[in-house]
Amino acid sequence: MPLADHLRELRNRLAKAMLAIVLVTVVAAFFYNDIINFLTKPILDSVGCGKTFEEIAGQLKSGDSTNKCASITINGLLAPFTLALQVSLMAGVVFASPVWLYQLWAFIAPGLHNHERKYAYAFVGMGAPLFMGGGYFAYRVLPTTAKVLIDFTPGGVSNLLPLDDLLQLVTRMVVVFGLSFELPLLLVFLNLTGMVTGKRMLGWWRAMIIGITVFAAVATPSTDPISMLALAGPIWILYFGATAFSLLNDRRRRRRDALGPADDEASELDLSPEAIGEVESVTASRALPEQASTERVNGYDDVT
Repeated sequence: MPLADHLRELRNRLAKAMLAIVLVTVVAAFFYNDIINFLTKPILDSVGCGKTFEEIAGQLKSGDSTNKCASITINGLLAPFTLALQVSLMAGVVFASPVWLYQLWAFIAPGLHNHERKYAYAFVGMGAPLFMGGGYFAYRVLPTTAKVLIDFTPGGVSNLLPLDDLLQLVTRMVVVFGLSFELPLLLVFLNLTGMVTGKRMLGWWRAMIIGITVFAAVATPSTDPISMLALAGPIWILYFGATAFSLLNDRRRRRRDALGPADDEASELDLSPEAIGEVESVTASRALPEQASTERVNGYDDVT
């Protein structure tokens, strides 16, 4: 395709992806309270408040002093609208991901070979569950994280918890946990391309364990070892799984290379001549109509 056609196709696919995100965002705007409650309910349960935000607000208005939860606040006149827009847009991007991922794939796929498409299908098929698994671990670790952090509040001091900060913490941890679970997939990709061998990956195991542990300690805001191990443990397992796969792939590659010629050895070629059949004469056509004449002067035709 010419460059203009490629740009036109890119424009059309971007328009379809954006339209899908906008439509899902509009639908999610009607349920943004439910989305917020879903994201923050584990945290509220962990600090002894198994209620939704609407129930907390009603309890505060009624003057009930038995509320032991941190006060969930929103600061600013435009903050509620901005928060609703952010939550709806985040939900739109997440739930519309099958559409815009397909549009991206449909734009790239025509330029890939068959084996490249096979690898792409495998990486997409493995990358999505790994990211979702990391997000699930973050969702399970968040209650313990919130409980540990809230316990640092001094006695007799009210804890004001901005809702936008809480949602940013939830989103950040889900994204960090999800991306960290993609590390084994990256290592497998490097091994398939021949950049890293399984033996070298196995030699990194001490440094990888220490690095993953330090990363988990920094990524989890709480100071308890449970949250850190909840992130580090699965990544350790996935790292050693990727190492085992790389070792098996290296062994398969060595067996395949052993069947072929050595680096300093020429491959066997059949150089025996073959019959070409009967020769057929072909009359060359004249380049100009004037050259159709057979009259020649000193070996040249009249035009020459």
